[in-house]
Amino acid sequence: MVEIDASTHAPTTERIPREIWVLVGAAFLIAIGYGLVAPTLPVFVRSFDVGITAASLVISIFALSRLAFAPLSGRVVGRFGEVPAFGCGLAIVALTTGACAFAGEYWHLLVLRGLGGIGSTMFTVGALSLLIRLAPVGLRGRASGMWATGFLLGNIVGPLVGGGLTAVSLRAPFLVYGSVLVVVAVVGTLLLRGGARSPEETSAAGPPARFREALRHPTYRAALTSSFANGWSVFGVRVALVPLFVVEALGQPEAWGGIALAVFAAGNAATLVLSGPLADRRGRRRPVLAGLAVSGVATAALGFVTPPPLFLLVSLVAGMGSGLVNPPMNAAVADVIGSRARGGTVLAGFQMVADLGAIIGPLLAGLLAETVGFPAAFAVTGVVTLAAFGFWLRAPETLPRSPARTSGAALAEETLAGCAVAENPAPRGVQS
Repeated sequence: MVEIDASTHAPTTERIPREIWVLVGAAFLIAIGYGLVAPTLPVFVRSFDVGITAASLVISIFALSRLAFAPLSGRVVGRFGEVPAFGCGLAIVALTTGACAFAGEYWHLLVLRGLGGIGSTMFTVGALSLLIRLAPVGLRGRASGMWATGFLLGNIVGPLVGGGLTAVSLRAPFLVYGSVLVVVAVVGTLLLRGGARSPEETSAAGPPARFREALRHPTYRAALTSSFANGWSVFGVRVALVPLFVVEALGQPEAWGGIALAVFAAGNAATLVLSGPLADRRGRRRPVLAGLAVSGVATAALGFVTPPPLFLLVSLVAGMGSGLVNPPMNAAVADVIGSRARGGTVLAGFQMVADLGAIIGPLLAGLLAETVGFPAAFAVTGVVTLAAFGFWLRAPETLPRSPARTSGAALAEETLAGCAVAENPAPRGVQS
């Protein structure tokens, strides 16, 4: 297959809409709160006298709930709109997270994290749908990169603050995170009202993009595999195992778990600012392929690194690889959906595979860590990431030749029509 020459991509003079900046700010605050809890949660669960696998189950139950509710969340977004789903979902996560601070038994955490997953998928699908709909075609990579950078910058600050709160109390981060989410839900919903669809706009958008049609497109299938790998490694194994590996294998204080997660997030942020514009100029495939290769190799090596400074360095490299993947991957999914199409079920499917990875990853990696050792757990995670690399090798490029000419409903119609012949190296509406 022949890739598009960079010169064929017409530059855009459009600007990022105000609502996307609101989403970026909300992502930053949400990630700060998540970063407070992430290094604390596995250690907090272990305080209930349970093993590594049981501690990993608390991470997985959140993703399992997201997975089970994702199809319905896509319909909720389609019926009630992105903004109500965003605000309601954040409110649910805020209440359940704050309640974790008062958990008296292990099963309390399981129930609360499961309920929190329902809210999480609602606000995630709502925010991503709004981002894709409002971002100009020629700025999709940049918009996705900004949104992801908001999360990652928050993840840099959050674990560092969370490590300090953990020294005070293992329950304090949950109360702080819940309070932050309440503020974001109220203020974010008010500021995003201008981006809500009117009934006329909903009618003019035409029929929604369907998951079955998108699944016939090889680039969407490739995006599903990399989303699965991302859920497995970043949202599953890294959160579940890195804090435990730092404490139990490297013999470092609990605060070092937050430092390791922050270093990974810093590597992400360093490349996110580059991968978004790169995806808009050079195409989606190249940065995804480079990121998957770097992330897979570095993640596989993590379990074999024992000097703490070297462990932080490898974590930084793994984070840089992961940062290259997300903006172009999200932009490719947006290309398949189209900016005016309603893609709730397509986005829900995209989120579901990430949650599936976040369920399987911590459980399998936790079992491997207990029975074989941490090196095997990280090695398998790296292999999963490298497997997604193979799917992207066969995926066609989706960046339109002229965003101004192939935007909106026309792009959605052309791209999804091309799914009927997606096995052809050059489907209609997609240059390869």
